[in-house]
Amino acid sequence: MESQDGITVQRALELPGLRAGLPEVVAGADRLNRTVRWVHAGEVPNIASLLKGGELLLTTGLGLGTRPAEQRAFVRALAERGIAALVVELGPRFDRLPATLVETAGAAGLPLVQLHREVPFVTVTEEVHTEIVNGHYALLRRAEEVHRRCTEALLDGGGVPQVLRILADFAANPVFLETAEGRLLYAAAPAAGPASAPAAADPLQIWEGLRGQRAARAAGPPAGAVLVDVPGGGHGSGAVRARLVLPAVSAPLLPVHRMAAERAAGILAVVLMQARQDEELAARGRGDFLTDLAGGRIRAEDAPAQARVLGFRPGDGPLLPVVMRLASELAPSGNWALLARAVLEELSSVGVPVLLGVRPVEGRVPLLLGLRSDGERTAVADRVATALRAGVERAGLERPGAQPPVVVVGVPGNWAAASAGLRHAAETATAAQGLTDLPWYDARRLDIDLLLWRLRDHPDLAAFVDRAIGPLRAHDRTARPALLPTLEVFLAHAGRKAETARELHLNRQTLYNRLARIAELLGTDLDDPQTVLALSLALRARRHAP
Repeated sequence: MESQDGITVQRALELPGLRAGLPEVVAGADRLNRTVRWVHAGEVPNIASLLKGGELLLTTGLGLGTRPAEQRAFVRALAERGIAALVVELGPRFDRLPATLVETAGAAGLPLVQLHREVPFVTVTEEVHTEIVNGHYALLRRAEEVHRRCTEALLDGGGVPQVLRILADFAANPVFLETAEGRLLYAAAPAAGPASAPAAADPLQIWEGLRGQRAARAAGPPAGAVLVDVPGGGHGSGAVRARLVLPAVSAPLLPVHRMAAERAAGILAVVLMQARQDEELAARGRGDFLTDLAGGRIRAEDAPAQARVLGFRPGDGPLLPVVMRLASELAPSGNWALLARAVLEELSSVGVPVLLGVRPVEGRVPLLLGLRSDGERTAVADRVATALRAGVERAGLERPGAQPPVVVVGVPGNWAAASAGLRHAAETATAAQGLTDLPWYDARRLDIDLLLWRLRDHPDLAAFVDRAIGPLRAHDRTARPALLPTLEVFLAHAGRKAETARELHLNRQTLYNRLARIAELLGTDLDDPQTVLALSLALRARRHAP
C-alpha cells in the first residue's frame, strides 16, 4: 500500500524486473514498507550527495570502496540522506556482500538487498517508475470520484454537511470544518465503521479532544491529521475562509485522503462564497425593508404582510425598534453576512421574534423585536445589546482605537409607531457616537444630543460653543491643570461640590480654587441656573462643533 507518493520497497521487489534478479534482503527487513519516490542507478563513491531522499539506489558496488571504513562511510551517508533502500547486484565486484556493509546497514536501519542474478537496471527503473505513475493516477481517480460525488450532492440540493459526510465516509474518519480562527462550523462522522472505533462516537466529543491540542497546533497539525485550507479569494486575513480538519481517529490517513480533501475544499469555497452572498443579500433585503418602513415608504397597514414574507411574525404585542451603528471606519470593509449570522445566532437566546437587517452604506444594523408587553423593554434591551456586541466581536469588527458600536433602543409601539421609532433610533445612533460608552442608549434620553447633532452644520452652533466655553478651551491648550474636565464633572453632579471633589479625588479647597478660576475665565456665575444650562449644552454640542 502506498504511504506517501510512491510505492513501497516491498512492492518494488515484487515487480518482474527485480524479482528476476533473485533479490535477497540482508539488512533492514523490517523497513520494507518505506516509500520509493524514485529509482536511481550509480557507481560513484559520493553518490549520496546527488540524491534527495526516498530513492531506490541500484549499483554493482564499484563505488562502495575496498576498505571497511570506506564501505561504512558509504552506507552511513546513504542512510543519512534518507534513501528508501540500497540494491547491490552481485557479480565482478562482489560475489557476496561484505559483512561490514550488512552490519552498517542494519545498524543504520537501511534496507540492503543483494541480487544474485544480473538484471537490466533500465528495465527496473521503467517498471518502478511506471508503478509510481500508475499509483498516482489511481490516487487521482479515487480523489476525482469523491469530487464527482460532492458535486452531485450539491446539484441535488445538498450543502456543506453533505460534502463533509461524503469526505468522512471516504476517509473512514470524522471531518470538521472550522473557521480560520479555529471555531467549529460543521462536523461529520463516517456513516459506518468498526463498532469499537472512536469515529462511531459523537464527532463533537472528538472535536472537544482536538481543542485540547489547539495550543500545539501552531507547531503543526496533530500526528497523522490532514489540514486543508478552504480559500477565501482575498488577501491577507481574507485568503483563508475556513479549514478542513481530518484527524486520524479510526484509520490512518493516506495521500489520497489529502487529495480528496483538497478537492472538497475547492467545492466548499464556492459553497461558502455563495452562502455568504445569499446571506448578505437576504440581510440587505431586510435592511431595505426596515429603512423603507422608517422612511414612510411602506404604509403601516401593509407592513405586517411584507414582514411575514421576510419571516417576522411578532404576534399582537408591541414592537421594539433598535438600531446599532458601527464606527465609520469599520462599515465599508465589514463582513456583513458574517455579522448578520453571528448576531442572529446570539439573539436566538433572547426568546423574542426578531427581524434584523443590515445597511452597509450607513454602517447600521436596524432591528424590530416583538415584545409580549411594554414591561419587557428594559430586560429585552439588555439582552439584545449584549447579543449585538457579541455578534460584532465574532464577526471580527472590533479594532483597537475604533469607536465601540452604538446601540440605541426606541419606544415600543404598533406598526405605525415603529416607522417613526426606527427613524428616530437611527438618527440618535449617529448623534450618540462619541458619547461615554454604554451598553445601550435610551432614545428618549438623547433628544438634546439629537437636536444638537441636527444643528452640526449651522454656524450658530459653533459660535454658541465658542462664546460659552471658548476661553476655557483656550486655557486648556496652554495651561495645566485642564479645567474642562472639572467643569464637566461639576455639571454632571448638578453643582454638588462634595460629590464632584470625591470623583475628581480633590480636596474641597482645590476644587473651590478651580471653580473660581473657571468662573473668572468665563466671566460668569456657576451658581446661576441659566449659566449652568448654557454650559451644559455647550459641553454636549462641542462634539458636533469642534
